[in-house]
Amino acid sequence: MALYIRDPEVDELARKLRAMTGAKSKTDAVRRALRNELRRARRPERFDDRNAKVMTMADALGSSQTLPFDLKAFTDAMWDDA
Repeated sequence: MALYIRDPEVDELARKLRAMTGAKSKTDAVRRALRNELRRARRPERFDDRNAKVMTMADALGSSQTLPFDLKAFTDAMWDDA
């Protein structure tokens, strides 16, 4: 059965996805996207797991949960009020 895309935006998204992924056709790109979305929807991530990933990324950027942050001192320094 053929896949007919009547919505120009959806057609453009399928075209871009096909180009980015190297899919054989827009139909193949849409198939992959739908399978990926179904897989993602079937196994929702727990908040604790998502939060742990975010904290890992923040730590990689150099943030530290153990050091106190003095917002007043930071703001004063920004405004040269220190």
